[in-house]
Amino acid sequence: MTGLNPKRAGMLAAAGAALMMLGGTAFAQPLTVVELFTSQGCSSCPPANANLIKVKDEPGVLALSFNVTYWDYLGWKDIFGREEFTQRQVRYEPSLGRSGPFTPQVVVNGGADAVGAASGEIEQLISASGRTNGPTLSLDGGKISIGAGSAPAGSADVWLVRYNKGVLEVPVARGENTGRTLPHANVVHSLEKLGSWSGDATTLPLPAANGGLSTAVLVQAQGGGPILAAAAD
Repeated sequence: MTGLNPKRAGMLAAAGAALMMLGGTAFAQPLTVVELFTSQGCSSCPPANANLIKVKDEPGVLALSFNVTYWDYLGWKDIFGREEFTQRQVRYEPSLGRSGPFTPQVVVNGGADAVGAASGEIEQLISASGRTNGPTLSLDGGKISIGAGSAPAGSADVWLVRYNKGVLEVPVARGENTGRTLPHANVVHSLEKLGSWSGDATTLPLPAANGGLSTAVLVQAQGGGPILAAAAD
């Protein structure tokens, strides 16, 4: 069998890279999705928040902070907390072997979890979990394009995530973190189910983002199962 000479191989690799860049996210590589369930009312959460900040800019990592509501009774209402984020965490717990939700909790690709507060813990979970390996997924021209593949149990959910890319710092006036200013990475502001994917190539409209928020889309097995594919703008 005749192989390519090194010069020819290099030219083809460069051309492939250029095509990927021209498509924006249309040719995006699979991501590792790291979700941190956290609360400003939880004194154990700041170390996990800080650890998520460390990995948020790693290539191939989509890091998201979901602030939950069940610690609000301690005296501080989390300003980013949403009941739908709490319910997202609750749906994860049975498949992860947990008896109920807790904070902090890091979930990677919807299938593995850790507390996430120890140094290097999130990095280890990312390394062990790898990247999503489901259908191709792209966000381009106001639409979501999902390639053909195998949908667990015949159907998967398509989730739209709007988040504030970067780090936000919140001074806390009451509760367990009184007097502290807590940093948060890539804070999620909204979560919406857009539709479903049955395994056939599918296109869905992508609503325009408001307020300068960034966009991520997740294709995920139903009931809080594994994340099959993810893309972000």
